[in-house]
This record gives sequence, structure tokens and C-alpha cells, in this order.
Amino acid sequence: MNRASRPNDRSSRTRSAGSGRGGYRSQAANRSGGGGKRRRPAPQGEFALPVTHTPALPPAESFAELDMPAALLTSLTSEGVTAPFPIQAATLPNSLAGRDVLGRGRTGSGKTLAFGLALLARTAGQRAEPTKPLALVLVPTRELAQQVTDALTPYARALSLRLATVVGGMSIGRQASALRGGAEVVVATPGRLKDLIGRGDCRLNQVGITVLDEADQMADMGFMPQVTALLDQVRPEGQRMLFSATLDRNVDLLVRRYLTDPVVHSVDPSAGAVTTMEHHLLHVRDADKHATTTEIAAREGRSIMFLDTKRAVDKLTKHLLHSGVRAAALHGGKSQPQRTRTLAQFKTGHVTVLVATNVAARGIHVDNLDLVVNVDPPTDHKDYLHRGGRTARAGESGSVVTLVLPNQRREMDRLMADAGITPQSTQVRSGEAELTRITGAQAPSGIPVTIAAPVVERPKRSGSSTRGRRSRSAQARRSSGTGTPRTTSGTPQRRRSAGTTS
Repeated sequence: MNRASRPNDRSSRTRSAGSGRGGYRSQAANRSGGGGKRRRPAPQGEFALPVTHTPALPPAESFAELDMPAALLTSLTSEGVTAPFPIQAATLPNSLAGRDVLGRGRTGSGKTLAFGLALLARTAGQRAEPTKPLALVLVPTRELAQQVTDALTPYARALSLRLATVVGGMSIGRQASALRGGAEVVVATPGRLKDLIGRGDCRLNQVGITVLDEADQMADMGFMPQVTALLDQVRPEGQRMLFSATLDRNVDLLVRRYLTDPVVHSVDPSAGAVTTMEHHLLHVRDADKHATTTEIAAREGRSIMFLDTKRAVDKLTKHLLHSGVRAAALHGGKSQPQRTRTLAQFKTGHVTVLVATNVAARGIHVDNLDLVVNVDPPTDHKDYLHRGGRTARAGESGSVVTLVLPNQRREMDRLMADAGITPQSTQVRSGEAELTRITGAQAPSGIPVTIAAPVVERPKRSGSSTRGRRSRSAQARRSSGTGTPRTTSGTPQRRRSAGTTS
């Protein structure tokens, strides 16, 4: 598909006059004709969405009618993906045609495949030169990078596209080796990608398709200067897609500066949550909050509990383990291997309660997770939506429970109004039937448990132990990225058609 033939090509199209900077104008001007009473600002601090000049293609009713390679359609069927979610149906016909896309949908709505299928389909059949990827997905966190990689791997493999994951906390030498071996698609966090570019291990001048996933969180985390510096290095005529659960003025710069005549698909991020989730504010007394939290954690099934600080997470995790609850902590103070192992144990059910800071609020997908507990209420409505988005994903149901102390009531009422959610409010105490009805709470066993780290089988060495022993110089070469590309399984890097290198 040739982007040069698109009606909105950056090299040939000029912005329409009278539509404001970058082709935008306010919603108030659109609806009131410039006169009348001044309109209220957009809710939740969101900016007016861009006015597009090229009509969008109609939504697709099935994957089969989309212009995608046969191998990709076959892979979708084998993965059990039978029908597109609304955000996929609306955006894929346009993104496959090369249009820029601005998509807003709550977490779990299917954004990853919405941009991923188009990116892979449009990259199919091409081969990247060493250090020069053809497509880039920027994400704010390591966990989200791994989730995107996991979601796209089977489809990239079906198209013989090589997929590299570039994140902090893991071997930069291995990631450099994957890029030098030639990776068509790179999924990256901004900081590590910047480091690899600085080392000369990656160049973005051949990137023709760029995706920003969860751009609002990248802005909130202070990544905006790095993100804009990276976007300035990709091909200026390339395709850009921005997907996020929320869009506010922090993202306005990215949309105005880097998206051209985008197809806009906007779904109220709280709308899906209202229909597929239950939202409960449980009013508790300060003296009873600890016991209430423990009983909720002892319920059947898996839960995520959010707290504000690493110290609070560690303290609660230790208490729950002593009480007989299979809990594990997840926060920024843990190493990346520790975080990866904890998530794996949670997904397999070895751990039933994940106690976390906001590091887990995005980028974690766990099937059959039906309860999220805000032990410490969030201070921002976006954090609430993203925490809650860990449950009720992909059309499933779930509940979000927030424990509210008397001095937090007014603030929580304001936050829920900003999020567009009307919760059920209940006064509860530990041991009461109402707490059990809402959350499934029960008394813990009281028998302390220990969560053992899984045993990782070390690869067997071939030949004698002397030949198998690596020299210090070889280790130094690998750590600096100058050694022979290899993977943990020992297979050549080029054969890892869709694997991750993190």
C-alpha cells in the first residue's frame, strides 16, 4: 500500500484555512456558529478532538473483509479471534489504508490489535536493514511493552516479521544484538530506545509506521521531551497512530504536531466501565480498614490491590502472607526479572493477590481477574480508570472496590464525577455479610504461607566444562553489545521471527 497515493499525504496536502492551528477548531465553534453563550469546557480536561477533512471509511463487520494478508487472517482464526471489537472495526479499514488514527478507548477495549494488525499488515513482505526498524510502538512502561509484544508475537510470526522489545531493566547488549540482527518492528519505552540510538545501535530514519500507546501516561510520567525527540527522527511522511484510554491537554501537543488529518474514533473511557463493571465505594472506619482489607484479600479468585507507596505495598504483602493469603508485591523498587516473575505467578494462579503501586495500573492483562481494590484511593480520575481497567477486559465483567475513610469522602465524590461514574456507596465493617456480598470477603486461614520463586532450569552446556566456561572478555563483549547475537534458548537471533529480546 503506497502512502504517497493517500489523499491526506503530508507532502502534498495543505491545512484548510480558518480551522485554527494545525487544522483544529473548537467544538464550541462547530456547534454554535461562533455566537451565543460560551460553552462549558470539555469534560475531564479533554481538548476538542481534531476536525478531519477526509471522510473515514465505514467500520468493518468482520476481519475477512479487511485488506490483510491471508496468513494474518488464518492466524487470527487460530488464536480464537473471530470478530473485531468496536475500536478495531472502526479504525482498521482506515489504518490499513495508511490514514493517521487517533483512537480513544478504555483499557481492555482492544486497542493493541487495533493498531497492531494494521502495523503488521502494512509491514508484511518487507525486510529491515540492521539497526533500522520499519515500524515502532512507543509505550510508557516495561509491563505494557511486554504485553504488546506478547499480543503481537503470533501474528508477527505468521508474517515472518521480527519483533524486538526494547525496555530498561534488561540486558541492553541483547537488545542491541536484536536490532543489529534486523528487526522489522520495535516495541520500546522511550528511555531505553534513546539510549540505544545514542550507542549507534538503532536508527529511526526508516520507520514508516509509528504508534504511541497510552500517550497520556507518557506525558504524565515526564516522557514528552523524549517522545517528541524520537518522533522527530522517524520518516516525516510516515503513518502515525495514537491510541489511549484518555486524551487530555497533555497529549494535545502530540496530536497537533504529529497527526495529519487523522481518523478519530473516540469512545468515552468510562462508558464501557459503566456497562461491564460494578463500581463500589466502601466506607470504612480507620480502625477497621486493615481487617477489611485482609478479609477481601482472602476471598476466592484473583485480585489486585493498589496502594500509594512501595513501603505500604511491602508492609501489606508481608501481613497477608503471614495471614495465609498468597500475595506478592509489585512496584518500581523491584528488578525487572522480579516483576516479570511475579506477574507470571499471578497469571498462573500461584499468587492470588497482587499488591501493587500504580506501576501495575497499565500494561497488565490477566484473564478472569474480576476484582480490583483501591486500598488507597487514587488522587486522579485517570488513575482510577486505568486501575479499574485491569478487570472487565475484552467484554468480561468485574468489580472495582475503593475503600474510603471518612475524611476522603468529599474528594472521592469529586473524583468519581470527573470519571463520569456513579458508584454504589455502602458502609461496611469487617466480618459483616454485606462486605462478603460485594467482594466475596472471608476470614483468612491464619496459616502463614511462603511464595517460592519458580525454579528456572539452566541450559545444559555442550562439550567439556572447560569449553563451556565463558571468558571474562567474552562476557564484556556481550555486555557492550559486540558479541555474537544469541538468545536464551541458544537459537540464532535471525530465526527468532517474532520473539522478544527483553
